[in-house]
Amino acid sequence: MSNSAIKVAPSILASDFSRLGEEIQAVTDAGADWLHIDVMDGMYTSNITIGIPVVASLRAHCTIPMDVHLMIEDPGRYVKDFADAGADIITFHPEAARHPHRVLTAIKDAGCKAGLVLSPGIPEDDIEYLVDGVDLVLIMTVNPGFGGQAFIPEMLRKIQNVRAMIGDRDVEVDGGIDDRTAPAVIEAGGNILVAGSYVFKSPSYLEAIETLKNSAP
Repeated sequence: MSNSAIKVAPSILASDFSRLGEEIQAVTDAGADWLHIDVMDGMYTSNITIGIPVVASLRAHCTIPMDVHLMIEDPGRYVKDFADAGADIITFHPEAARHPHRVLTAIKDAGCKAGLVLSPGIPEDDIEYLVDGVDLVLIMTVNPGFGGQAFIPEMLRKIQNVRAMIGDRDVEVDGGIDDRTAPAVIEAGGNILVAGSYVFKSPSYLEAIETLKNSAP
């Protein structure tokens, strides 16, 4: 996969929450393609992050697509609210939804791109009958809930399998992405790299993002 096809989506989970507007502007200026927003409810995950009002506030500071990852129970209840708040892309975990096909339809009806998320313990076969309705698949290479976790190398095979399932649609990869893991992720078929700590803990956002974009083997 060529470097030009690789997009970087910094995850604000690792940013300085006291100055989110400035952080968003900084990564945008540094060449970020999407802004990744992790929404956790303390039920699907043991962590709680941000909700609809914060996403709406961020919209005013964000000129790139807002990629909202719902790590919440019963995500269908909140699709319209997050779309109205300014989400461009909404992804969710199918096992957290009673009727995942209905949630995908609701996301598209709200005018957003729709995606499914595979946690490390969820096999790609579980989404076989849903992938025709997705714009992308997000593969977690760490367990959902907290940033800064180590990359799980066994997920590379899952990335390969999902790429084979969905053709040229986006394969987004989230968890432990840095200059060491990005080349293998890209070689396996990932083209959207979610990076939190690697970008926001770097002394140069520009250098970090460019390094990831240029990681194609």
